[in-house]
Amino acid sequence: MLLDIIILLVGFVIIIKSSDVLVDAASSLALKLRVPKMLIALTIVSFGTCAPEVAISFRSVASGDGVMAFANVIGSCIVNVFLIIGLASFIRPIKVRHATVKKELPLLFIVTTVFSILMLDAVFNPMTSNTFSRRDSLVLILLFCMFVFYLVGMLFKRNKKGEEEEKGKFSIIVSCLLLLVTIILIIYSSEMIINSAKSIATALNISEKAITMTAIVIGTSLPEMIMTVTSARKGEFDMAIGNIIGTNIFNICIVLGLPILIFGNIVLEGFGFIDILAVFLSSFLLFVFARSEREVSKKEGITMLLVFVLYYVYMLFF
Repeated sequence: MLLDIIILLVGFVIIIKSSDVLVDAASSLALKLRVPKMLIALTIVSFGTCAPEVAISFRSVASGDGVMAFANVIGSCIVNVFLIIGLASFIRPIKVRHATVKKELPLLFIVTTVFSILMLDAVFNPMTSNTFSRRDSLVLILLFCMFVFYLVGMLFKRNKKGEEEEKGKFSIIVSCLLLLVTIILIIYSSEMIINSAKSIATALNISEKAITMTAIVIGTSLPEMIMTVTSARKGEFDMAIGNIIGTNIFNICIVLGLPILIFGNIVLEGFGFIDILAVFLSSFLLFVFARSEREVSKKEGITMLLVFVLYYVYMLFF
């Protein structure tokens, strides 16, 4: 088991560092191609930091392991809001723009609510088990298309106002090469993480859901955590909250929806009403807290951290 632990840690180091370089390369490419900076938080940064989840989800669903895929996405959504936003707002209250409260947060709330409802098959029909089908994933893909249309509208709006050009960290050629290399590294390191996590869970007689939603989920959420906490501390509030909104929408719609659409239905074994409720509350409470005085305060951050602790205590010990 010691070897599996070492492989798991090495995999995390590779996947986190690769994700960091991936975001820098993608941002540089966007700036070189004159993509407005305002969209980077909701697109390049958030989608880039989802790369570990994308790789793990595709590998697990392709191998028929639906538990790891769902635990990966559900855990990431919960961690991103309750732990990361909670920690960031505790360090410094996060101010939220009027447009974010009126447009972006409602989009996240709609996506998360629909996702939660789609996981409640057994509630609507007690004779069936909770299953996520290709039709369910198609609904998520359509919701993502709605989000993309919103981003396109924002792009044209920003172009009218104009924006100062900035120099990217890398050239276009170097950015493309780095994107290719980091994606390959992320794919292979995700395989290391999945295999070693399964071995450790078997050796310790721990459920796959528990090991996925702790070591894997929190580990692969480190890029978002570092990004969001640093942004909040520096007063870059749009970047902090925009990163989380874009990440959660991408996680639900693409990280989970796309592999299921490609590889087929998944039975939601080991996931109950509390898990679904926690996912729903992550977007609901973020929306409610952001509407109050257009700020996620320190007290609200503490509330999020308490919800995170309570959920994980329940998941691990009950």
